[in-house]
Amino acid sequence: MFGREVQYSDTGITLYMKGLLSWFAVKRKLVMPYHTIKNVLVDEFDPPRWMLRMPGTSISALYIYEGSFKYADEWYFLSFERREPLVHIELEGHEHYKYVIFQTDNPTETASNIRRRLASLRG
Repeated sequence: MFGREVQYSDTGITLYMKGLLSWFAVKRKLVMPYHTIKNVLVDEFDPPRWMLRMPGTSISALYIYEGSFKYADEWYFLSFERREPLVHIELEGHEHYKYVIFQTDNPTETASNIRRRLASLRG
């Protein structure tokens, strides 16, 4: 039903939403060029109550957040359905988003892979 896949290329990272997830998120993929990635960490995330859905799906009672959201004049892309550690990517200079926060089976490994790729590019 839900699925996400992170793919790496020479120029950036692409987060793919699969199955029903792409319908809830109103997006099939999100591209993040390496030069826009400012920070990567793993942590829990509690969406602010006044976060606006634009477009996306949120069912706060079930802790499901999928799609684009705006809070405090900043754009977020959220993709998770469980309260657990999530991958947080802070972007700078991205065409739309300031933060991308998503669920994976192994968030620590995903964040480590992203950091390793960034380190090799930045020397």
